[in-house]
Amino acid sequence: MSRLIRVFEYEKLTAKSLCSENKELGDKVIDKLWQFNDANKNIYFEAIRHGVKFKNYVGVIQIGNITIEILPKADKNSTNDDEKGQWHKVLLKMLEHCKKVKVVSVSEAALKKRHHSLLDLYFELFIAEVNQLLHQGLIKQYRKENGNVLALKGRLDFSKNIQKNLVHKERFYTSHQVYDYDHVINQILFKALLVLKRITNDSFLKDSIERTLSSFPEVKEIAIGKSHFDKVIGNRKTSAYSEAIKIAKMILLNYSPDIKGGNENMLALLFDMNKLWEEYIYRMLAKQQTDTLKVKFQNRKEFWESKLIKPDIVIEEKLDNGEVEFYVIDTKWKIIDPEKPGDDDLKQMYAYNMYWNASKSMLLYPTSEIKDTEFGKYHKGKKGENKCKLGFVKVMNKGALNTNIGEDIFGLLGIDIKEN
Repeated sequence: MSRLIRVFEYEKLTAKSLCSENKELGDKVIDKLWQFNDANKNIYFEAIRHGVKFKNYVGVIQIGNITIEILPKADKNSTNDDEKGQWHKVLLKMLEHCKKVKVVSVSEAALKKRHHSLLDLYFELFIAEVNQLLHQGLIKQYRKENGNVLALKGRLDFSKNIQKNLVHKERFYTSHQVYDYDHVINQILFKALLVLKRITNDSFLKDSIERTLSSFPEVKEIAIGKSHFDKVIGNRKTSAYSEAIKIAKMILLNYSPDIKGGNENMLALLFDMNKLWEEYIYRMLAKQQTDTLKVKFQNRKEFWESKLIKPDIVIEEKLDNGEVEFYVIDTKWKIIDPEKPGDDDLKQMYAYNMYWNASKSMLLYPTSEIKDTEFGKYHKGKKGENKCKLGFVKVMNKGALNTNIGEDIFGLLGIDIKEN
């Protein structure tokens, strides 16, 4: 039986922490987390006595029958189960908007399950995508095969033929092409199904995987690594595979089998919340673009020698007189006192104003309640206005992800999107 525990980023988890069914997490799980973190340069969490303290990564980790879900949080209020349920849905919708998961393909029954983890949703989506491909018909590809055949075809390998068929004159050792299902794309899907069968603790998903595997054509099981995904070439024939391959990549490259042969296999799907927040903000702003209002992502300019200066988002507003007004936004996923901005952050925004000739810039933070702030003025630098402010936007609106956040941000900058 699967056990689920939900925590917020920057919270602590110890061997004594209680999962569902009021059972303790245990030292084995903590040891596995430590090993995983060590193998990833300790970027995901900090080791503490008999436990871990999470950092800015959110997502899900499964170890054996334990599922740990790490959720984002934009305030310091209470952390009851209802609030965790809300942030679970917020994270899921944010991942959907950032093209990390296609929630529309997940069944309503799965979404309504109280203890259904993000990982289970990815699994169900993957199975649904593979079943759709099987229904349409998997593609065949040509591949080279070496071996003995009873009829001469392809190119005869003389040295191997003499070595292997000196007695059996009726056989030919050849190198020839075969047109079938046994190619790298189908091998990736097959391997991912086998991994899911091994690690899922959901009986419904186990049954679904068994049914899908029974319909899958015969392909070799091989060890899949990053190089196999590099070989997948996107074209008209393989475009239908894109979503399934994307999820298979997440599963197979983040899977850690228990090398001791026990039942502590591990799978982790974790996302840097800073990058996820940045991308979500960009996508919500981009929805408001017009002919006179453009939003640009991941900008960069040369700063010093080979170093680059890279603000998160640059907005270009074309004015009636033909001139262009620039605004710079840097997103920060952290809780901050509006009265105490960081010196380094303010200096960074000053440099952005100078390099993009922007009159206004903004450090953008998440919040659970509206906080009004004003633009502050830099005292030296460019001609005209040279200002920066701390902006705060609500992540949630009535308990759900705030999808009007783009309009809120333009309002903080003083941009009237109705006139654009």
